[in-house]
Amino acid sequence: MGRIQLEKVSKSFGDVEVIPPLDLTIEDGEFAVFVGPSGCGKSTLLRLIAGLEDTTSGKVLIDDADVTQVSPSKRGLSMVFQTYALYPHMTVRKNIAFPMRMAGLSEDEQEKRIMAAAESLNLTDYLDRKPGQLSGGQRQRVAIGRAIVRDPKAFLFDEPLSNLDAALRVGMRIEITEMHARMKTTMIYVTHDQVEAMTMADKIVVLQAGVIEQVGSPLELYSAPKNLFVAGFIGSPKMNFIEGDEASKHNAKTVGIRPEHIDVVESGGAWTGTVGVAEHLGSDTFFHVHDTGLAETLTVRALGNVALNHGDTISLSPRVNEMHRFDDQGLRIA
Repeated sequence: MGRIQLEKVSKSFGDVEVIPPLDLTIEDGEFAVFVGPSGCGKSTLLRLIAGLEDTTSGKVLIDDADVTQVSPSKRGLSMVFQTYALYPHMTVRKNIAFPMRMAGLSEDEQEKRIMAAAESLNLTDYLDRKPGQLSGGQRQRVAIGRAIVRDPKAFLFDEPLSNLDAALRVGMRIEITEMHARMKTTMIYVTHDQVEAMTMADKIVVLQAGVIEQVGSPLELYSAPKNLFVAGFIGSPKMNFIEGDEASKHNAKTVGIRPEHIDVVESGGAWTGTVGVAEHLGSDTFFHVHDTGLAETLTVRALGNVALNHGDTISLSPRVNEMHRFDDQGLRIA
């Protein structure tokens, strides 16, 4: 079991309140991702769950038991950090075994768990190597293996892939997601990368300045963002926001439309503009369009074979039923 509840949890450093009182429930077996810009409080919130930071007020419950005053080692959680924190003088086998030795498990049980974790993480051939002989991705897998063998109620990941290059991040992202599908253990994952959040999560928690802006599945946040902040943060490239007369036509202060919901047409589109930067990525092309009569530059996502370049005239047809409307407080209009 690994149900985690936060009840009116807050955190202050001196007179500075970094997390106002909030409530949140992570159900047993869920893969929850905390996402938001740097400084939004996502890592602090994870550390409050882990017990690495004391709560200023409120309660942390794990499987309905109040663990607010319980030490980190007694909460039954395993944490994987951004830095691998491996012992350089120990082999992979000994690094993975370390928490089990500290817990007093028998040699036979240690070996059984080591081999199971190594097989799961494709580390069997590296057990006798030291961290200095491994790639960054392999080191991170060792850190995950060390967490797995503790058989925790939940895994806590604090930006575990941020030190890896782009190709390794994609690979590790898939590995962690597949691991969750196999183990079905509760996982809470912190990242500033909304692509990681969208591709990995069952539940996304979007934070800004310590406040939970919205909680929901990836598709819920993509399709029905609660406010301008969530709308602009979820989705890549980010949503276009339009104000003025165009927004007024839709009885809104601001309308938003995603780049993939603006079609490039031969002629007769609602907006005509000039291509600025054209980012040709193969499968997709991103056009940054100026001089449409709107105050804003538009980003448009098109198929990769659309043959337009800098300075070309482009005709655009927005999908009106895909537009998002927001009021003068930045809140979604139903």
